[in-house]
Amino acid sequence: MPSKPPRQRLAPEVFGLPVEKMRAGWYTDAYFNHARATLLADGRHPRVVVQVFQKKEAWLGGIDEAIAILRLCSYDPDGLTIRALHDGDRLEPWETVLTIEGDYTTFAHLETAYLGTLARRTLITTNVVRVLEAANGKRIIFMPARFDHHRVQAGDGYAAHVAGQVTGFEIGVTSDEQASWWGGRGIGTVPHSLIAAYGGDTVLAARRFAEWAPPDMSVTVLVDFENDSVRTALEVAEALGERLWGVRLDTSEALIDRSLWDEMGDFEPTGVNEHLVRKTRAGLDAAGFGQVRIVVSGGFTVEKIRAFEERGVPVDAYGVGSSLIRGADDFTADVVMTDGRPLGKFGRRLRDNPRLELVEPGGA
Repeated sequence: MPSKPPRQRLAPEVFGLPVEKMRAGWYTDAYFNHARATLLADGRHPRVVVQVFQKKEAWLGGIDEAIAILRLCSYDPDGLTIRALHDGDRLEPWETVLTIEGDYTTFAHLETAYLGTLARRTLITTNVVRVLEAANGKRIIFMPARFDHHRVQAGDGYAAHVAGQVTGFEIGVTSDEQASWWGGRGIGTVPHSLIAAYGGDTVLAARRFAEWAPPDMSVTVLVDFENDSVRTALEVAEALGERLWGVRLDTSEALIDRSLWDEMGDFEPTGVNEHLVRKTRAGLDAAGFGQVRIVVSGGFTVEKIRAFEERGVPVDAYGVGSSLIRGADDFTADVVMTDGRPLGKFGRRLRDNPRLELVEPGGA
């Protein structure tokens, strides 16, 4: 598997940070603001080294964004010496990912913001890398936008994009905002709502969509609206012919597709399962539509994808949603040097990491 992450850092301005509010400590745990105020009132300006790490095997995300927070929202950005890894770097437990050296009063108010950024983006990057690896190079569609607040889309989408670059595998995102930091575009299928708008007629909705869609758009159609996916997939393929890129199976995990009603007994029949995929593939092939891809979605996790791949289920792409934003990857920051001498809380010490690179002043 390719392991070289992107080495070109994103410019701080890309992230659209609320600079004035961050600089004012608006997003900061109050005790950091109080600590900074105490030092300023006492006229004390300790020069410290802050070390940032987490405790798991992971793939780093959010480091360029964290650097942007420090560069744009510190009270003396040029007075900070920042060393950092790159987005997409593979991490060992306890490995230092970032060090910040400078007058503590100039950046104490930013710890909450840069730690939260690293935690969120690393979680997404790591989850997506693991799913891409499980899928054996098949396309993954990053679909968690509907499960979270819209303001996280741009950063989460970029974290997924980084995972794709790390693995060398294809990752698509579903909104333009998710793709905005690298200049991409969102992708999407014919949704259930459009089918409903055409009276529940999947074929009619697919025809009208294909007539509207630009020639370079890969037309993919959901085929579970009537809970009869094999029949609907064949009808859509007949109607669209070569214009159809793929069909998407999205049967609810609480339902059994009609095509399986006579076959139940020795397998779990609900949702998008192996038997449904194989029956859809066989039907399309028998009717001469071997070029039509099968996309699956609905409750897919890294474990379910891995199981499908181990059994050779004929899936061409996986749509994965909420499982990609679940979990935790917490980061910690510690002062480990003060005024040139080792000084940190008991059990914490400066751990040098030769992989850290100096971030030049004035940019990421």
